[in-house]
Amino acid sequence: MAATKRAACLIGCPAAHSRSPLIHHYWLRQLGIEGGYSIEAVPPEGFAEFVLHLKTHGYVGANVTIPHKERALQLTEPDERACAVGAANTLYYDGDLLRSTNTDIEGFIGNLDASAPGWDRSAHALVLGAGGSSRAVVFGLLERGVQRIALANRSIERAQALRDLFGERVVPIAWSDIPAALPGAGLLVNTTSLGMKGQPPLQIDLSALPADAVVSDLVYVPLETDLLAAAKARGLRTADGLGMLLHQAVRGFDLWFGARPHVTPELRALVEADLAPK
Repeated sequence: MAATKRAACLIGCPAAHSRSPLIHHYWLRQLGIEGGYSIEAVPPEGFAEFVLHLKTHGYVGANVTIPHKERALQLTEPDERACAVGAANTLYYDGDLLRSTNTDIEGFIGNLDASAPGWDRSAHALVLGAGGSSRAVVFGLLERGVQRIALANRSIERAQALRDLFGERVVPIAWSDIPAALPGAGLLVNTTSLGMKGQPPLQIDLSALPADAVVSDLVYVPLETDLLAAAKARGLRTADGLGMLLHQAVRGFDLWFGARPHVTPELRALVEADLAPK
């Protein structure tokens, strides 16, 4: 009797724009695994029913995107990472128990390791933004041993909420204090949507950053943001948002299909081509 084909999906609303099927189907082909990955456009009112009957719908697990990440946390058994970030983006079964995790953390850190080896030699980082992505970034940096994270946000209260959550190594600063924080930052991370296509620009003068600093931007449309272009013009090492997107997909694939895939130049080129203006 032939083995049942394993399948996972992305649950979102909307979700049609996602590149996750492209990534996972590439790995399935490369590893010779009979499996599938689909997009399921599920509105908020139908999310609980869909997730609680994921097996019935034919899936061994799922990715979760906007607007369902926080609800997914409540409907599953979350791990420490999902709880720390306050959102789940990956669901998988442990027997009949539906568990959840958040792979944005290792996606961010894995991309930094691949793009700028040795980035963690610096004890100080500057993170822009205090939303959900920022929580994943801050958690990952603290876990990796960064001693001080200056956290700049237009609403200082949101930055202070992350200090309350993660402790005194997180130092909230006003947006206007970013220039003063640059000289001591070995790593600068943009977690906001500023600089994204259709959004206002991120206007920062990088001249005060140390010569060995690393600049990371979670935005991947455009692939090279103005922030990254300015960093490269200064000769600084960079890590872009597409790299994080690719690296965050690795553990979900492993959990669902039982094989750990690799982020390769070929995969990156495939997704870059798909993102290019048609």
